[in-house]
Amino acid sequence: MFLETETLGWEPNAQARETMSSYQEGMDAYERGDYETALKEWRPLAERGNEAAQANLGFMYAKGQGVPQDDQEAVRWSRLAAEQGDAVAQCNLGVMYNKGQGVPQDYTEAVKWYRLAVEQGDAVAQANLGLMYAKGQGVAQNYIQAYMWETLAAAQGNENASKGLEILEKKMSPAQLAEAQRLAREWTPTGKE
Repeated sequence: MFLETETLGWEPNAQARETMSSYQEGMDAYERGDYETALKEWRPLAERGNEAAQANLGFMYAKGQGVPQDDQEAVRWSRLAAEQGDAVAQCNLGVMYNKGQGVPQDYTEAVKWYRLAVEQGDAVAQANLGLMYAKGQGVAQNYIQAYMWETLAAAQGNENASKGLEILEKKMSPAQLAEAQRLAREWTPTGKE
């Protein structure tokens, strides 16, 4: 006996279609360098809790694109998106804590946000976390962990991580390198948190 199955179709409701359309219009405008239009499309979405739009506003405020550069606003929007699990916003918030940009410099807090982003496989966060381990900032210095994170980031094409690997290799024993490589092979992201 075979089970009868039905394929469920999905069609977004009117509000979801409007949100997707506004988001895409903002993305198209941003890619053209029309930051004013991107802001006009994304701000209402961000205010309604759209994490991608919030992350984008955070980036625009950090860079002063279409708005006056404002680190506090960058942190505010990035945090809203990061708390919803947006990996790019989590990484960006980590950078802000690492540099003391819009918040007091706090390496431990930077590591916290990088870790959340790396669990989603974010290559920039992996490279940044590797650097934190290499320098012993916010975590105990650990070249094995540094090399592992830099390896994962480099595997995704992060050029800074590739350069970091070259530097770390000179500081590590063959046994340490083998352990770091093993950890990198075995690591898998846990997903959005």
